[in-house]
Amino acid sequence: MSRFQTLKPSTLSRDAFVAAFADIYEHSPWVAEKAFDLGQDASIDEIETLHQRMSDILLRADHESQLALINAHPDLAGKAAVQGQLTEASTNEQAGAGIHQCSIDEFERFTELNDAYKAKFKFPFIMAVKGSNRHQILAAFETRIHNSVDTEFKCALAQINKIALFRLLTL
Repeated sequence: MSRFQTLKPSTLSRDAFVAAFADIYEHSPWVAEKAFDLGQDASIDEIETLHQRMSDILLRADHESQLALINAHPDLAGKAAVQGQLTEASTNEQAGAGIHQCSIDEFERFTELNDAYKAKFKFPFIMAVKGSNRHQILAAFETRIHNSVDTEFKCALAQINKIALFRLLTL
């Protein structure tokens, strides 16, 4: 089990806990609020334990809350990225995957795929990009766009939980 390096969640007040974990799930502090409300004990000082708690909260949430959280995520290599409007975590994640190094043709392909994906699924393509490069992300996009809506919705939730773990590991 991994312990947090910069904080001890079990000792935080509700406000401090929510502030620390509000953006683990993109623009969705309700996950952190619910995680705190389940009670504080030393077990949540372990990253994996807190991650499991937060993951379960997302997976047990109603469809509308899940969809809102999915829609809170930016497009990969989208306008927000180009215009510098991403959260710090999203900026770092996309930069780490080399998305900022896309050629004009690659940016155009990302735009085409983002538009086609959103037209089909009514939510953005979600992928935990840490450890991937832009070529792998485009390949995943090309494959997943052929999935059913239900499959992609479940995949988006799984990818969001993976992103959350990566973000928790940085604390």
